[in-house]
Amino acid sequence: MMIRSVARKRLLTTVALVTGVTMFAAGCSSSGGEKTEGGGDAGRVLNVWAGSQTPVVANFNPYSPNPLHAANGAIYEPLFYYNKAQAGAPEPRLGESFEWSEDGLELTVKIREGVKWTDGEDFTVDDVIYSHTNAATKRDFIVSVEKVDDTSVKWTFNSPQFTSEVQLLGTALVVPEHIFSKMADIVSDPNANPVGTGPYKADAVTEAGYTVVANEDYWAGAPKVKKVRYLGIDKNGSAEDLLTTGKVDWAGMFVPDPERITGDGRLTMLNTPQDPTTLYTCSTVALGCTGIQTDAAVRQALDLAIDRGEINEKAFAGQAAVASPTFALLGRDDRWISPDVAKESPQTADAAAAAAVLEGAGYTKGADGIYEKDGKKVAMTLVTVDGWTDYNAVGDLVAAQAAKAGMQVTHNKVSQQEMSDARVAGTYELMVGGITGPSLDDPFSIYRQWMSTEYTGPVGEVLESGRFNYVRYSNPVVDAAVTAAAATNDEDAKKEQYAVIQKEITRDLPYIPIVVNATQTFVDTKDFTGWPTDDDLYAFPPSWSTVSLGIVLSKLEPKN
Repeated sequence: MMIRSVARKRLLTTVALVTGVTMFAAGCSSSGGEKTEGGGDAGRVLNVWAGSQTPVVANFNPYSPNPLHAANGAIYEPLFYYNKAQAGAPEPRLGESFEWSEDGLELTVKIREGVKWTDGEDFTVDDVIYSHTNAATKRDFIVSVEKVDDTSVKWTFNSPQFTSEVQLLGTALVVPEHIFSKMADIVSDPNANPVGTGPYKADAVTEAGYTVVANEDYWAGAPKVKKVRYLGIDKNGSAEDLLTTGKVDWAGMFVPDPERITGDGRLTMLNTPQDPTTLYTCSTVALGCTGIQTDAAVRQALDLAIDRGEINEKAFAGQAAVASPTFALLGRDDRWISPDVAKESPQTADAAAAAAVLEGAGYTKGADGIYEKDGKKVAMTLVTVDGWTDYNAVGDLVAAQAAKAGMQVTHNKVSQQEMSDARVAGTYELMVGGITGPSLDDPFSIYRQWMSTEYTGPVGEVLESGRFNYVRYSNPVVDAAVTAAAATNDEDAKKEQYAVIQKEITRDLPYIPIVVNATQTFVDTKDFTGWPTDDDLYAFPPSWSTVSLGIVLSKLEPKN
Protein backbone atom coordinates (compact mmCIF):
# COMPACT_ATOMS: atom_id res chain seq x y z
CA MET A 1 0.00 0.00 0.00
CA MET A 2 1.51 3.33 -1.01
CA ILE A 3 1.17 5.95 1.70
CA ARG A 4 1.32 9.10 -0.39
CA SER A 5 -1.48 11.58 -0.83
CA VAL A 6 -3.48 11.07 -4.02
CA ALA A 7 -2.77 14.69 -4.84
CA ARG A 8 0.97 14.27 -4.49
CA LYS A 9 2.09 13.08 -7.88
CA ARG A 10 4.98 15.34 -6.98
CA LEU A 11 6.47 17.33 -9.81
CA LEU A 12 5.16 14.75 -12.25
CA THR A 13 2.92 17.31 -13.88
CA THR A 14 3.17 15.88 -17.36
CA VAL A 15 0.38 13.38 -16.77
CA ALA A 16 -1.31 13.25 -20.14
CA LEU A 17 -4.57 12.78 -21.98
CA VAL A 18 -5.67 9.73 -23.85
CA THR A 19 -6.42 10.26 -27.52
CA GLY A 20 -9.89 11.70 -27.76
CA VAL A 21 -10.00 13.52 -24.42
CA THR A 22 -9.15 16.80 -26.08
CA MET A 23 -12.22 16.38 -28.27
CA PHE A 24 -14.20 15.29 -25.22
CA ALA A 25 -13.35 18.56 -23.46
CA ALA A 26 -13.32 20.76 -26.52
CA GLY A 27 -16.68 22.31 -25.75
CA CYS A 28 -15.28 23.90 -22.58
CA SER A 29 -13.31 27.11 -22.64
CA SER A 30 -12.23 29.78 -20.22
CA SER A 31 -14.86 32.08 -21.63
CA GLY A 32 -17.78 29.92 -20.59
CA GLY A 33 -17.80 26.78 -22.68
CA GLU A 34 -20.53 24.21 -23.12
CA LYS A 35 -23.91 24.99 -21.63
CA THR A 36 -26.08 22.37 -20.01
CA GLU A 37 -29.35 21.58 -21.68
CA GLY A 38 -31.66 24.56 -21.51
CA GLY A 39 -28.86 27.12 -21.02
CA GLY A 40 -29.80 30.22 -19.04
CA ASP A 41 -29.54 29.74 -15.30
CA ALA A 42 -28.19 26.23 -15.80
CA GLY A 43 -24.78 27.70 -16.58
CA ARG A 44 -22.02 25.68 -18.15
CA VAL A 45 -20.67 22.26 -17.35
CA LEU A 46 -18.19 22.15 -14.46
CA ASN A 47 -15.14 20.21 -15.58
CA VAL A 48 -13.21 18.24 -12.97
CA TRP A 49 -10.01 16.24 -12.85
CA ALA A 50 -9.83 14.17 -9.66
CA GLY A 51 -6.92 11.92 -10.62
CA SER A 52 -8.84 9.40 -12.72
CA GLN A 53 -7.01 7.66 -15.55
CA THR A 54 -8.33 6.24 -18.78
CA PRO A 55 -10.05 4.11 -19.79
CA VAL A 56 -12.78 5.15 -17.37
CA VAL A 57 -14.95 2.22 -16.23
CA ALA A 58 -18.56 2.65 -15.11
CA ASN A 59 -18.13 1.65 -11.46
CA PHE A 60 -20.17 3.56 -8.86
CA ASN A 61 -19.90 0.91 -6.14
CA PRO A 62 -18.49 2.51 -2.96
CA TYR A 63 -17.49 -0.94 -1.68
CA SER A 64 -15.26 -1.71 -4.66
CA PRO A 65 -11.53 -0.88 -4.55
CA ASN A 66 -11.64 1.82 -7.23
CA PRO A 67 -15.06 3.42 -7.63
CA LEU A 68 -15.47 6.58 -9.66
CA HIS A 69 -14.89 9.61 -7.44
CA ALA A 70 -18.43 10.98 -7.67
CA ALA A 71 -19.79 7.85 -5.99
CA ASN A 72 -18.14 8.81 -2.72
CA GLY A 73 -20.00 11.95 -1.72
CA ALA A 74 -21.87 13.24 -4.74
CA ILE A 75 -24.05 10.12 -5.11
CA TYR A 76 -23.72 8.31 -1.77
CA GLU A 77 -23.52 10.14 1.54
CA PRO A 78 -22.54 9.38 5.14
CA LEU A 79 -24.59 10.14 8.24
CA PHE A 80 -22.37 13.11 9.17
CA TYR A 81 -19.56 15.12 7.60
CA TYR A 82 -16.28 15.54 9.48
CA ASN A 83 -14.25 18.40 8.05
CA LYS A 84 -10.54 17.60 8.27
CA ALA A 85 -9.67 21.10 7.01
CA GLN A 86 -10.61 22.81 10.26
CA ALA A 87 -11.78 22.15 13.79
CA GLY A 88 -15.49 21.97 14.36
CA ALA A 89 -18.50 19.82 15.11
CA PRO A 90 -19.61 17.20 12.54
CA GLU A 91 -22.20 18.44 10.05
CA PRO A 92 -25.45 16.48 9.83
CA ARG A 93 -26.06 14.76 6.51
CA LEU A 94 -28.32 11.67 6.49
CA GLY A 95 -28.13 11.71 10.27
CA GLU A 96 -29.53 14.58 12.33
CA SER A 97 -28.05 13.86 15.77
CA PHE A 98 -26.22 11.17 17.73
CA GLU A 99 -25.51 10.25 21.33
CA TRP A 100 -22.95 7.99 22.99
CA SER A 101 -23.61 6.01 26.13
CA GLU A 102 -21.37 7.02 29.01
CA ASP A 103 -19.29 3.85 28.71
CA GLY A 104 -18.84 4.08 24.93
CA LEU A 105 -20.55 0.74 24.35
CA GLU A 106 -23.63 2.16 22.63
CA LEU A 107 -24.19 4.79 19.95
CA THR A 108 -27.66 6.00 18.96
CA VAL A 109 -28.31 8.02 15.79
CA LYS A 110 -31.44 9.86 14.72
CA ILE A 111 -31.75 9.89 10.93
CA ARG A 112 -33.06 12.64 8.68
CA GLU A 113 -36.71 12.24 7.74
CA GLY A 114 -38.21 12.86 4.31
CA VAL A 115 -35.13 11.80 2.30
CA LYS A 116 -35.71 9.75 -0.86
CA TRP A 117 -33.42 7.64 -2.98
CA THR A 118 -33.17 8.78 -6.58
CA ASP A 119 -35.49 5.93 -7.66
CA GLY A 120 -38.24 7.40 -5.47
CA GLU A 121 -37.96 4.93 -2.59
CA ASP A 122 -37.87 6.27 0.97
CA PHE A 123 -34.58 6.37 2.89
CA THR A 124 -35.10 4.45 6.16
CA VAL A 125 -33.30 3.13 9.22
CA ASP A 126 -33.16 -0.25 7.47
CA ASP A 127 -30.79 1.27 4.90
CA VAL A 128 -28.50 2.44 7.71
CA ILE A 129 -28.58 -0.96 9.41
CA TYR A 130 -27.81 -2.76 6.15
CA SER A 131 -24.98 -0.35 5.33
CA HIS A 132 -23.26 -1.21 8.63
CA THR A 133 -23.92 -4.94 8.79
CA ASN A 134 -23.37 -6.26 5.27
CA ALA A 135 -20.44 -8.48 4.39
CA ALA A 136 -18.34 -5.57 3.14
CA THR A 137 -18.72 -3.32 6.16
CA LYS A 138 -19.33 -5.33 9.35
CA ARG A 139 -16.60 -4.71 11.95
CA ASP A 140 -15.51 -7.19 14.62
CA PHE A 141 -16.13 -4.69 17.40
CA ILE A 142 -19.82 -4.31 16.43
CA VAL A 143 -22.12 -6.60 18.42
CA SER A 144 -25.35 -5.38 16.80
CA VAL A 145 -27.00 -2.56 14.86
CA GLU A 146 -30.70 -2.38 15.68
CA LYS A 147 -33.77 -0.32 14.91
CA VAL A 148 -34.96 1.72 17.89
CA ASP A 149 -37.89 3.25 16.04
CA ASP A 150 -38.64 4.57 12.55
CA THR A 151 -36.09 7.37 12.91
CA SER A 152 -33.41 5.95 15.24
CA VAL A 153 -30.67 3.31 15.03
CA LYS A 154 -28.53 1.94 17.89
CA TRP A 155 -25.07 0.37 17.67
CA THR A 156 -23.84 -1.91 20.45
CA PHE A 157 -20.09 -2.62 20.76
CA ASN A 158 -17.95 -5.13 22.60
CA SER A 159 -15.59 -2.40 23.86
CA PRO A 160 -15.65 1.42 24.09
CA GLN A 161 -15.65 2.81 20.55
CA PHE A 162 -15.53 6.58 20.95
CA THR A 163 -12.56 6.70 18.60
CA SER A 164 -14.49 4.82 15.90
CA GLU A 165 -16.99 7.67 15.57
CA VAL A 166 -15.61 9.05 12.32
CA GLN A 167 -15.35 5.59 10.79
CA LEU A 168 -18.96 4.77 11.63
CA LEU A 169 -20.64 8.11 11.03
CA GLY A 170 -18.32 10.03 8.72
CA THR A 171 -16.61 7.70 6.26
CA ALA A 172 -19.13 4.85 6.00
CA LEU A 173 -21.47 5.68 3.12
CA VAL A 174 -25.13 4.70 3.26
CA VAL A 175 -26.40 2.57 0.37
CA PRO A 176 -29.96 1.44 -0.50
CA GLU A 177 -30.78 -1.96 0.98
CA HIS A 178 -33.37 -2.64 -1.71
CA ILE A 179 -30.64 -2.42 -4.39
CA PHE A 180 -27.49 -3.80 -2.76
CA SER A 181 -29.15 -6.73 -0.99
CA LYS A 182 -30.05 -8.14 -4.42
CA MET A 183 -26.47 -8.08 -5.74
CA ALA A 184 -24.70 -11.41 -6.05
CA ASP A 185 -21.47 -9.80 -4.81
CA ILE A 186 -21.69 -6.32 -3.29
CA VAL A 187 -17.96 -5.71 -3.74
CA SER A 188 -17.44 -6.78 -7.35
CA ASP A 189 -20.77 -5.56 -8.78
CA PRO A 190 -19.98 -2.29 -10.66
CA ASN A 191 -23.32 -0.72 -9.73
CA ALA A 192 -23.31 1.00 -13.11
CA ASN A 193 -26.70 2.66 -12.55
CA PRO A 194 -26.42 3.93 -8.99
CA VAL A 195 -29.35 4.93 -6.81
CA GLY A 196 -28.24 7.41 -4.17
CA THR A 197 -29.36 10.20 -1.87
CA GLY A 198 -26.67 12.72 -2.77
CA PRO A 199 -26.75 15.98 -4.72
CA TYR A 200 -25.97 14.31 -8.07
CA LYS A 201 -27.07 11.37 -10.20
CA ALA A 202 -24.98 9.39 -12.69
CA ASP A 203 -25.50 10.48 -16.29
CA ALA A 204 -23.15 9.03 -18.90
CA VAL A 205 -19.82 7.20 -18.92
CA THR A 206 -17.28 6.94 -21.73
CA GLU A 207 -13.69 5.70 -21.72
CA ALA A 208 -12.57 9.34 -21.63
CA GLY A 209 -14.70 10.46 -18.69
CA TYR A 210 -18.14 10.60 -17.18
CA THR A 211 -20.84 13.07 -16.25
CA VAL A 212 -23.24 13.47 -13.35
CA VAL A 213 -26.32 15.69 -13.26
CA ALA A 214 -28.09 17.52 -10.46
CA ASN A 215 -30.50 15.60 -8.25
CA GLU A 216 -33.43 18.02 -8.44
CA ASP A 217 -35.08 16.31 -5.46
CA TYR A 218 -32.01 16.50 -3.21
CA TRP A 219 -33.02 16.84 0.44
CA ALA A 220 -30.79 19.90 0.93
CA GLY A 221 -32.07 21.61 -2.21
CA ALA A 222 -31.26 21.09 -5.89
CA PRO A 223 -27.62 21.92 -6.78
CA LYS A 224 -27.14 25.10 -8.81
CA VAL A 225 -24.50 23.53 -11.08
CA LYS A 226 -26.61 21.22 -13.21
CA LYS A 227 -23.93 19.11 -14.86
CA VAL A 228 -20.45 18.02 -13.82
CA ARG A 229 -17.97 16.31 -16.11
CA TYR A 230 -15.11 14.24 -14.71
CA LEU A 231 -12.20 13.85 -17.12
CA GLY A 232 -9.90 10.86 -17.27
CA ILE A 233 -6.26 11.59 -18.09
CA ASP A 234 -3.57 9.27 -19.37
CA LYS A 235 -1.49 10.20 -22.42
CA ASN A 236 -0.89 12.87 -25.10
CA GLY A 237 -1.28 16.03 -23.04
CA SER A 238 -1.20 17.19 -19.45
CA ALA A 239 -3.53 17.97 -16.59
CA GLU A 240 -1.71 21.23 -16.16
CA ASP A 241 -2.37 22.13 -19.80
CA LEU A 242 -6.09 21.57 -19.29
CA LEU A 243 -6.07 23.90 -16.31
CA THR A 244 -4.22 26.67 -18.11
CA THR A 245 -6.34 26.41 -21.26
CA GLY A 246 -9.64 26.56 -19.39
CA LYS A 247 -10.72 22.97 -19.95
CA VAL A 248 -10.60 21.99 -16.28
CA ASP A 249 -12.24 24.03 -13.51
CA TRP A 250 -11.38 21.98 -10.43
CA ALA A 251 -8.34 19.81 -9.82
CA GLY A 252 -6.17 18.64 -6.94
CA MET A 253 -2.52 18.30 -7.96
CA PHE A 254 0.94 19.51 -6.99
CA VAL A 255 2.39 22.33 -9.09
CA PRO A 256 5.79 23.73 -8.05
CA ASP A 257 4.99 27.15 -9.51
CA PRO A 258 1.25 27.70 -8.94
CA GLU A 259 1.38 31.27 -10.27
CA ARG A 260 1.87 29.69 -13.68
CA ILE A 261 -1.65 28.31 -13.32
CA THR A 262 -3.37 31.20 -11.56
CA GLY A 263 -1.75 34.14 -13.36
CA ASP A 264 -4.66 34.97 -15.66
CA GLY A 265 -7.13 35.31 -12.78
CA ARG A 266 -9.49 32.50 -13.77
CA LEU A 267 -8.18 29.97 -11.26
CA THR A 268 -7.46 30.33 -7.56
CA MET A 269 -5.16 28.00 -5.63
CA LEU A 270 -5.92 26.72 -2.13
CA ASN A 271 -3.15 24.99 -0.17
CA THR A 272 -4.40 22.87 2.74
CA PRO A 273 -1.43 20.84 4.05
CA GLN A 274 -2.51 17.67 5.85
CA ASP A 275 -0.12 14.71 5.67
CA PRO A 276 3.35 14.76 7.28
CA THR A 277 6.49 13.72 5.43
CA THR A 278 8.93 12.12 7.85
CA LEU A 279 12.08 10.09 8.21
CA TYR A 280 10.99 6.59 9.16
CA THR A 281 13.55 5.06 11.53
CA CYS A 282 13.50 1.35 12.33
CA SER A 283 13.65 2.03 16.04
CA THR A 284 13.13 -0.93 18.40
CA VAL A 285 15.94 -3.43 18.91
CA ALA A 286 13.61 -5.82 20.73
CA LEU A 287 11.56 -6.14 17.53
CA GLY A 288 14.64 -6.84 15.42
CA CYS A 289 15.72 -3.39 14.23
CA THR A 290 19.46 -3.04 13.67
CA GLY A 291 21.68 -0.07 12.98
CA ILE A 292 22.91 2.98 14.86
CA GLN A 293 19.55 4.74 14.36
CA THR A 294 18.09 2.45 17.04
CA ASP A 295 19.81 4.74 19.56
CA ALA A 296 17.37 7.53 20.45
CA ALA A 297 20.32 9.92 20.90
CA VAL A 298 21.24 9.46 17.25
CA ARG A 299 17.65 10.16 16.20
CA GLN A 300 17.61 13.27 18.39
CA ALA A 301 20.87 14.49 16.87
CA LEU A 302 19.61 13.90 13.36
CA ASP A 303 16.43 15.84 14.18
CA LEU A 304 18.55 18.81 15.27
CA ALA A 305 20.83 18.58 12.22
CA ILE A 306 18.02 18.93 9.69
CA ASP A 307 17.39 22.30 8.04
CA ARG A 308 13.67 22.03 7.31
CA GLY A 309 13.46 25.50 5.80
CA GLU A 310 16.01 24.54 3.14
CA ILE A 311 14.22 21.25 2.53
CA ASN A 312 10.85 22.99 2.07
CA GLU A 313 12.27 25.46 -0.45
CA LYS A 314 14.40 23.02 -2.44
CA ALA A 315 12.29 19.84 -2.30
CA PHE A 316 8.74 21.20 -1.96
CA ALA A 317 8.95 24.58 -3.74
CA GLY A 318 8.11 26.35 -0.47
CA GLN A 319 4.57 24.94 -0.52
CA ALA A 320 4.81 22.64 2.52
CA ALA A 321 3.84 23.59 6.07
CA VAL A 322 5.66 23.37 9.39
CA ALA A 323 5.38 19.99 11.12
CA SER A 324 4.91 19.36 14.83
CA PRO A 325 6.87 16.60 16.60
CA THR A 326 3.55 15.78 18.32
CA PHE A 327 1.96 15.06 14.90
CA ALA A 328 -0.96 17.32 15.75
CA LEU A 329 -1.72 19.53 12.74
CA LEU A 330 -0.59 23.03 13.64
CA GLY A 331 -3.37 25.60 13.56
CA ARG A 332 -6.14 23.02 13.52
CA ASP A 333 -5.14 20.75 16.41
CA ASP A 334 -3.35 23.19 18.72
CA ARG A 335 -5.64 22.42 21.65
CA TRP A 336 -4.26 18.87 21.78
CA ILE A 337 -0.59 19.88 22.08
CA SER A 338 0.88 19.55 25.55
CA PRO A 339 2.53 22.72 26.94
CA ASP A 340 5.40 20.54 28.13
CA VAL A 341 6.74 19.67 24.65
CA ALA A 342 7.95 21.63 21.64
CA LYS A 343 5.05 22.69 19.44
CA GLU A 344 7.09 22.85 16.20
CA SER A 345 10.03 20.93 14.84
CA PRO A 346 13.13 23.15 14.51
CA GLN A 347 13.23 24.88 11.13
CA THR A 348 16.97 25.53 10.96
CA ALA A 349 19.88 23.17 11.54
CA ASP A 350 21.82 23.30 14.81
CA ALA A 351 24.95 21.20 14.27
CA ALA A 352 26.39 22.25 17.63
CA ALA A 353 23.29 21.07 19.49
CA ALA A 354 23.35 17.80 17.55
CA ALA A 355 26.99 17.27 18.47
CA ALA A 356 26.22 17.99 22.12
CA VAL A 357 23.53 15.30 22.14
CA LEU A 358 25.89 12.74 20.64
CA GLU A 359 28.74 13.61 22.96
CA GLY A 360 26.39 13.49 25.94
CA ALA A 361 25.50 9.94 24.90
CA GLY A 362 29.17 8.91 24.81
CA TYR A 363 30.00 9.41 21.13
CA THR A 364 33.31 10.92 20.08
CA LYS A 365 34.30 12.35 16.72
CA GLY A 366 36.70 10.21 14.72
CA ALA A 367 39.55 11.35 12.51
CA ASP A 368 37.20 11.34 9.52
CA GLY A 369 34.84 13.76 11.25
CA ILE A 370 32.14 11.14 11.90
CA TYR A 371 31.02 10.39 15.44
CA GLU A 372 31.46 6.87 16.77
CA LYS A 373 31.04 4.80 19.94
CA ASP A 374 32.26 1.32 20.79
CA GLY A 375 33.75 1.01 17.34
CA LYS A 376 30.46 1.82 15.60
CA LYS A 377 30.20 4.92 13.45
CA VAL A 378 27.11 7.07 13.29
CA ALA A 379 26.53 5.89 9.74
CA MET A 380 23.11 5.10 8.31
CA THR A 381 21.55 4.24 4.97
CA LEU A 382 18.49 6.23 3.89
CA VAL A 383 16.26 5.04 1.04
CA THR A 384 13.83 6.89 -1.22
CA VAL A 385 11.95 5.80 -4.32
CA ASP A 386 13.82 6.63 -7.49
CA GLY A 387 11.74 9.12 -9.47
CA TRP A 388 9.88 10.57 -6.48
CA THR A 389 11.73 13.80 -7.05
CA ASP A 390 10.63 15.59 -3.90
CA TYR A 391 11.60 12.65 -1.70
CA ASN A 392 14.85 12.20 -3.64
CA ALA A 393 15.67 15.83 -2.91
CA VAL A 394 14.87 15.31 0.78
CA GLY A 395 17.26 12.36 0.88
CA ASP A 396 20.11 14.33 -0.70
CA LEU A 397 19.56 17.30 1.59
CA VAL A 398 19.34 15.22 4.78
CA ALA A 399 22.58 13.45 3.85
CA ALA A 400 24.38 16.77 3.33
CA GLN A 401 22.95 18.33 6.49
CA ALA A 402 23.79 15.31 8.64
CA ALA A 403 27.39 15.39 7.43
CA LYS A 404 27.78 18.91 8.82
CA ALA A 405 26.89 17.51 12.26
CA GLY A 406 29.29 14.57 12.08
CA MET A 407 26.83 11.91 10.94
CA GLN A 408 27.10 9.86 7.78
CA VAL A 409 23.88 9.27 5.87
CA THR A 410 24.14 7.35 2.60
CA HIS A 411 21.17 8.04 0.33
CA ASN A 412 20.12 5.14 -1.88
CA LYS A 413 17.37 5.43 -4.50
CA VAL A 414 15.41 2.21 -4.98
CA SER A 415 12.37 1.02 -6.90
CA GLN A 416 8.91 1.53 -5.46
CA GLN A 417 8.57 -2.22 -4.96
CA GLU A 418 11.87 -2.39 -3.09
CA MET A 419 10.79 0.49 -0.86
CA SER A 420 7.40 -1.07 -0.20
CA ASP A 421 8.93 -4.47 0.62
CA ALA A 422 11.46 -2.93 3.01
CA ARG A 423 8.83 -0.79 4.72
CA VAL A 424 6.31 -3.52 5.48
CA ALA A 425 9.07 -5.93 6.61
CA GLY A 426 11.08 -3.35 8.57
CA THR A 427 14.29 -4.15 6.69
CA TYR A 428 15.72 -0.63 6.46
CA GLU A 429 17.48 1.93 8.67
CA LEU A 430 16.09 5.25 7.45
CA MET A 431 13.42 5.94 4.84
CA VAL A 432 11.63 9.07 3.65
CA GLY A 433 7.95 8.24 4.11
CA GLY A 434 4.56 9.79 4.66
CA ILE A 435 1.96 9.55 7.39
CA THR A 436 -1.73 9.80 6.53
CA GLY A 437 -3.35 12.59 8.50
CA PRO A 438 -6.56 11.91 10.45
CA SER A 439 -10.07 12.53 9.14
CA LEU A 440 -10.85 15.00 11.92
CA ASP A 441 -9.12 17.54 14.14
CA ASP A 442 -7.60 14.99 16.50
CA PRO A 443 -4.25 13.16 16.14
CA PHE A 444 -5.47 9.98 17.87
CA SER A 445 -5.45 7.82 14.73
CA ILE A 446 -1.76 8.61 14.19
CA TYR A 447 -0.92 7.64 17.75
CA ARG A 448 -2.80 4.35 17.52
CA GLN A 449 -2.19 3.21 13.96
CA TRP A 450 1.34 4.53 13.43
CA MET A 451 2.87 4.34 16.91
CA SER A 452 1.26 1.61 19.04
CA THR A 453 2.61 -1.92 19.37
CA GLU A 454 -0.75 -3.36 18.27
CA TYR A 455 -0.12 -2.00 14.79
CA THR A 456 3.38 -3.40 14.24
CA GLY A 457 5.33 -6.65 14.41
CA PRO A 458 8.88 -8.02 14.45
CA VAL A 459 11.28 -7.14 11.66
CA GLY A 460 10.78 -9.67 8.89
CA GLU A 461 7.07 -10.06 9.56
CA VAL A 462 5.18 -8.37 6.74
CA LEU A 463 2.62 -5.96 8.14
CA GLU A 464 -0.80 -6.52 6.63
CA SER A 465 -2.94 -3.71 5.27
CA GLY A 466 -4.11 -1.32 7.96
CA ARG A 467 -1.08 -1.78 10.24
CA PHE A 468 0.99 1.35 9.70
CA ASN A 469 3.64 1.22 12.45
CA TYR A 470 6.38 0.66 9.89
CA VAL A 471 9.09 1.94 12.26
CA ARG A 472 8.53 -0.94 14.67
CA TYR A 473 8.10 1.49 17.55
CA SER A 474 7.07 -0.30 20.74
CA ASN A 475 6.67 1.68 23.94
CA PRO A 476 4.42 0.33 26.74
CA VAL A 477 3.86 3.85 28.08
CA VAL A 478 2.49 4.95 24.70
CA ASP A 479 0.42 1.77 24.38
CA ALA A 480 -1.23 2.32 27.77
CA ALA A 481 -2.00 5.96 26.99
CA VAL A 482 -3.51 5.05 23.60
CA THR A 483 -5.76 2.48 25.28
CA ALA A 484 -6.84 4.98 27.92
CA ALA A 485 -7.55 7.69 25.34
CA ALA A 486 -9.64 5.26 23.28
CA ALA A 487 -11.88 4.52 26.27
CA THR A 488 -12.96 8.10 26.97
CA ASN A 489 -14.96 10.79 25.25
CA ASP A 490 -13.85 13.45 27.72
CA GLU A 491 -11.56 15.95 26.03
CA ASP A 492 -9.62 16.83 29.17
CA ALA A 493 -9.02 13.15 29.90
CA LYS A 494 -7.78 12.63 26.34
CA LYS A 495 -5.44 15.62 26.66
CA GLU A 496 -3.86 14.03 29.73
CA GLN A 497 -3.15 10.86 27.77
CA TYR A 498 -1.94 12.77 24.72
CA ALA A 499 0.51 14.66 26.96
CA VAL A 500 1.95 11.28 28.01
CA ILE A 501 2.21 10.13 24.39
CA GLN A 502 3.74 13.39 23.22
CA LYS A 503 6.41 13.34 25.93
CA GLU A 504 7.47 9.88 24.77
CA ILE A 505 7.40 10.40 21.00
CA THR A 506 9.09 13.82 21.02
CA ARG A 507 11.96 12.22 22.97
CA ASP A 508 12.11 8.92 21.09
CA LEU A 509 11.45 10.36 17.59
CA PRO A 510 10.60 7.04 15.87
CA TYR A 511 9.37 9.25 13.01
CA ILE A 512 11.47 12.38 12.55
CA PRO A 513 9.10 15.05 11.16
CA ILE A 514 10.22 16.93 8.06
CA VAL A 515 7.25 18.96 6.72
CA VAL A 516 3.50 18.71 6.28
CA ASN A 517 2.84 18.05 2.62
CA ALA A 518 1.24 20.67 0.44
CA THR A 519 -2.25 19.78 -0.76
CA GLN A 520 -2.97 22.14 -3.63
CA THR A 521 -6.40 22.61 -5.14
CA PHE A 522 -7.09 24.76 -8.20
CA VAL A 523 -10.63 26.12 -8.64
CA ASP A 524 -12.33 28.32 -11.25
CA THR A 525 -13.44 31.42 -9.35
CA LYS A 526 -14.18 33.36 -12.54
CA ASP A 527 -17.13 31.23 -13.64
CA PHE A 528 -18.21 29.61 -10.35
CA THR A 529 -18.76 30.79 -6.79
CA GLY A 530 -19.20 28.96 -3.50
CA TRP A 531 -15.79 27.32 -3.26
CA PRO A 532 -14.06 26.83 0.09
CA THR A 533 -11.69 29.70 0.81
CA ASP A 534 -8.86 30.36 3.23
CA ASP A 535 -11.36 32.32 5.31
CA ASP A 536 -14.13 29.73 5.03
CA LEU A 537 -12.80 26.19 4.77
CA TYR A 538 -16.25 24.67 5.15
CA ALA A 539 -14.93 21.49 3.47
CA PHE A 540 -11.61 19.92 2.55
CA PRO A 541 -11.28 21.28 -1.02
CA PRO A 542 -9.43 18.72 -3.24
CA SER A 543 -11.52 17.33 -6.08
CA TRP A 544 -10.50 13.79 -5.14
CA SER A 545 -11.48 13.99 -1.48
CA THR A 546 -14.07 11.41 -0.43
CA VAL A 547 -17.35 12.81 0.98
CA SER A 548 -16.21 16.44 0.92
CA LEU A 549 -16.42 16.56 -2.88
CA GLY A 550 -20.19 16.18 -2.54
CA ILE A 551 -20.33 18.98 0.03
CA VAL A 552 -18.43 21.32 -2.28
CA LEU A 553 -20.48 20.45 -5.37
CA SER A 554 -23.72 21.07 -3.49
CA LYS A 555 -22.64 24.63 -2.64
CA LEU A 556 -21.31 25.79 -6.02
CA GLU A 557 -23.13 28.24 -8.27
CA PRO A 558 -22.40 29.33 -11.85
CA LYS A 559 -21.80 33.07 -12.13
CA ASN A 560 -23.78 33.53 -15.31
